[in-house]
Amino acid sequence: MLIRELNDPRLKSIYVTDVNIDKELAWADIYVSAIEGASRSEDVLAGLESASGFIRRILAGRIELRVFPRLRFHWDPTPENADHIEKVLAGLRVKK
Repeated sequence: MLIRELNDPRLKSIYVTDVNIDKELAWADIYVSAIEGASRSEDVLAGLESASGFIRRILAGRIELRVFPRLRFHWDPTPENADHIEKVLAGLRVKK
């Protein structure tokens, strides 16, 4: 929902695939992907880094934690890899 509140065009049609927070609540590793795939990864990550302070402030206001972690954004290739595997498997099914 927060992604929709960002006005940066680099952040359109992206989604969060995973979030990992360390035990000390120092860092939150946020994994993202885009519908268009890895071709947008650099723009998306740059947009998220640019907006990280805003995102952190909004999330800290919505989520009650004693300390709110700093955010690190990473590209997640899993959706693209899964799509590639599906295409390979579909090709094998057709050959049978």
